[in-house]
Amino acid sequence: MMEVLIVLSVILLDRVTKMAAMAWLAPVGSVPLWDGVFHLSYHTNTGAAFSILSGKTTLLGLFSVAISIALIIYMVRYSKTLSKPSRLGLAFILGGAIGNGFDRLFYGAVVDFFDFRLIRFAIFNVADSFITVGVVLLILGFLAYDKEFLQ
Repeated sequence: MMEVLIVLSVILLDRVTKMAAMAWLAPVGSVPLWDGVFHLSYHTNTGAAFSILSGKTTLLGLFSVAISIALIIYMVRYSKTLSKPSRLGLAFILGGAIGNGFDRLFYGAVVDFFDFRLIRFAIFNVADSFITVGVVLLILGFLAYDKEFLQ
């Protein structure tokens, strides 16, 4: 099943980039790639997106596990009937949820490092990126191909 390889690839890419951020960015804090626009900045987040539920790491970690289990069950149950965009979206979301869930459960915080300063956006990571793209793919897949799942 191609989705399994995608999920594992997302987790691996997320882990490698977070380990690199811990090794190279944590000691210096921030490295401007385009000064004032885009930096690589080491940041840890004990909450969810935009620091929602900050400090509730165990609760968020358990929520990530629950979401991951639900996504696995859904993917196994419907993988043969869902469109490719929907399956890809689910795989991206699952990989990202596992990546961030791992951080929460084993480190007590999620490591973030992509820092778009031009628009003052929240600092985020690879897992967050895949979750966002996955949600977009899932919505597009459901609206364009898998309308029966919306009923």
